[in-house]
Amino acid sequence: MGHSLIKLVVVCVALTGGMTFEARPQQRPDIDVATPEGLPAIGRWMLTAQSVPSDWLGEIYEGRNLREPINVIIVDEGASSVDDAKARLLAAAARAGYPIRFGHSTGYQGFIGGQLYAQLPQGRDDAFSNDIFEVSNNHGRIFGPHQFGQGYLFAGAFSREEIDPIRDPPHSYGSFNRARDDFTQRLNRSTDFKVSRFVDLGNALIGDPKLTTGDHDGIAVVVRVGP
Repeated sequence: MGHSLIKLVVVCVALTGGMTFEARPQQRPDIDVATPEGLPAIGRWMLTAQSVPSDWLGEIYEGRNLREPINVIIVDEGASSVDDAKARLLAAAARAGYPIRFGHSTGYQGFIGGQLYAQLPQGRDDAFSNDIFEVSNNHGRIFGPHQFGQGYLFAGAFSREEIDPIRDPPHSYGSFNRARDDFTQRLNRSTDFKVSRFVDLGNALIGDPKLTTGDHDGIAVVVRVGP
């Protein structure tokens, strides 16, 4: 290493104090967000690994491409940490009849409060689902947790797929609302996670010539749990 390069390194170290810099959440003004009252900014769509809205694996529904909306919000005001919030959510989902099951596409992201979050569950082909993938089922991915006030917030995208063994591919879109309502109502009945409100995320696509959100009405169900 030459003397001039050594001097440059020394100057750089002096200026930075030898510090290492922690990566900060990246602001993404290009991501379509909603700002519900009392909640952080929430991305309206489930995103692919490339940070573009997911299209239900290219499904064409009534002649248009599907776009997958965020339709569930979960606020945990009792978790003691990020890991505790995740553990409490996974346990509640299992008690509600939505354990982690394989056979689903993965690698999705959600946008909350200025930050992208990878999906839960994190297995290679896992999702939360109320039945095995070989039969019609409701399934979803959940993103977060994002620290929010004294608690943690998750956002989720749930949909129903109908299975027809003579169809290629054998699965087809069934409903967003049906899966959203079943998941949140089961949480409400079987766990301490209770439905608390409904917020309009403005993510129902109506009248668009190319895109659709199927039966989605633009509403996200908010579920809360305390200590």
